[in-house]
Amino acid sequence: MSSQIPPVLAEVVRSGFVEGHHRGALVLLNPDGSVDRALGEVTSPVYPRSSSKPMQAAAVLRSGLELSGARLALAAASHAGEGFHQELVATMLAEHGLTEDRLGCPEDLPVDQEAREAQLVSGRGRTRIAMNCSGKHTSMLAACAARGWPLDSYLDPRHPLQLLIRESVESATGEPVAHTGTDGCGAPLLAYSLTGLARAFRTFVLAAEGTPERRVADAMRAHPEYVAGTRLEDTWLMRAVPGALSKAGAEGVQAVALADGRALAFKIDDGNARARGPVLAAALRGAGVESEVLSRIAHAPLLGGGRPVGEVRAVF
Repeated sequence: MSSQIPPVLAEVVRSGFVEGHHRGALVLLNPDGSVDRALGEVTSPVYPRSSSKPMQAAAVLRSGLELSGARLALAAASHAGEGFHQELVATMLAEHGLTEDRLGCPEDLPVDQEAREAQLVSGRGRTRIAMNCSGKHTSMLAACAARGWPLDSYLDPRHPLQLLIRESVESATGEPVAHTGTDGCGAPLLAYSLTGLARAFRTFVLAAEGTPERRVADAMRAHPEYVAGTRLEDTWLMRAVPGALSKAGAEGVQAVALADGRALAFKIDDGNARARGPVLAAALRGAGVESEVLSRIAHAPLLGGGRPVGEVRAVF
């Protein structure tokens, strides 16, 4: 890893006073896959977290499981736990003869504030279906059931499905997995570079029709509300920018590919998600994207007493 201080990607401004910075690394690829711009260390491994989900979904298709439409989008999702998300997860479990207790992800509340409050008011509390990775886990279990692979050990890195996912990641990123950890949802977490992450998203949007990669990309772009939620940036971006493929990850990670093969990936070093929107909007503007949605994505106010007193803004 580089010992250099990462560049400042965003600053925190409160009442006109700069009170802090968000540092990180960012890479932007040209349509031909060459590096157009690199800020910070973009070739050392990081944990891309949920930005890896499109590759995991492609591996599920390679296993032989037949998914399409909203179901395939949900397999690649970090869903917000809104009612339609939870209903489709429950439906998918039932379609494959599975029950919620089979899910290896932890019980959780919805990410979406309105959905979370509604679930608490209803008295339901935390559930595995509400957890934002439940769509991914459901598709993994369904793939194992279809192939006759063990269900109880489906999250073991040595499981046939997880080995297939590793192959999918290495093929799409063009580099070997550097390390395997454990994600917050309990699934194996594969480390590779931000350049590899951007390269993978470029691979997905440029893949030939009918391939697992293209099928995942097309499903996500056709059903972006199932990838994220009605009030999340990935959904807004894929609805507003034709051909864009977007997926956030925990700890301040983001990857986006555009229809012509331009792609970007970045990570905020301190993991604070509040800088992600401003940095994403600035990076896309730098890539030549013109859309009103970028102002919405960049909006990251700081509140004091319930009213805006500052903002997080990109500075690179």
